[in-house]
Amino acid sequence: MGQARAQLLASLAAIYLILAITHVTGGLTDDLEIMWGNAKVVTDSSGQQAIALTLDPSTSSAFRSKKTCQFCRIDVEIKLVPGNSAGTVTTFYMITEGAWQYHDEIDIEFLGNSTGQPYTMHTNMYARGQGGREKQYKFDFDPTQDYHKYTIIWNKDWILFLVDDKLYRQIKNNQMYGAPYPYYYPMRVYATIWNADNWATQGGQVKTDWSQAPFTAYFRNYRAISCPQFGEDNPFCLPASGWFNQQLDESRKQQMTQVDSNNKIYDYCKDPKRYKNGPPPRECGLQ
Repeated sequence: MGQARAQLLASLAAIYLILAITHVTGGLTDDLEIMWGNAKVVTDSSGQQAIALTLDPSTSSAFRSKKTCQFCRIDVEIKLVPGNSAGTVTTFYMITEGAWQYHDEIDIEFLGNSTGQPYTMHTNMYARGQGGREKQYKFDFDPTQDYHKYTIIWNKDWILFLVDDKLYRQIKNNQMYGAPYPYYYPMRVYATIWNADNWATQGGQVKTDWSQAPFTAYFRNYRAISCPQFGEDNPFCLPASGWFNQQLDESRKQQMTQVDSNNKIYDYCKDPKRYKNGPPPRECGLQ
């Protein structure tokens, strides 16, 4: 899945370099820039500024942050593609900008599905090119009917994934035990929508129905708070905030326990098909 996106980024980066990029002043585009495809700044039904990312048979679309960060909190509200979105993937992720084989990445990917079937929120992490840390979740709500807030928090000790401020997943920095963790390089935020019907829906069994195109997802209220290791006095970055220290409080632990029971549908640590010839990664035994 990561390699597929690498090929997508590589092929479309050339287009990005030769196209004139339209910058719209004010609001979202103070922090974000349109990259390619049918992506545009719109006013949504509530009167707020949003970026619409559209997928059709001829092109995907994307935007990215103007700045990179090394340890930060990223929030964005997203309204996903309604109806039959099978085969499509809407993404919100962070990635380094060096060589692909050594890249770091923190992913949220929304795997579309047939009408009436739930979206899957697919989460993953790469560090120095090592990935395969997937966990997947279903929602207790319809993410296509309204906006919901999705958050990635990345600091030197934890990666946290939140939905509407509820903790869904944590990844602890276990480098001391040989587990990969993105630590040394800044990342840039991206959002895309693209066709991945070779794997996205039921392992590629359900293909994209292009008669339903165009497929459009909406993004608004983007916020990035950079929290480097030193020299940052933003209150969100201080240990007292509860997010940028080494411990999670009891309420967050309870949230994640509840999500694991009610929402988690896949865990790479517990997939026997992946580890027929040996044990799962070492961090699985540390959690």
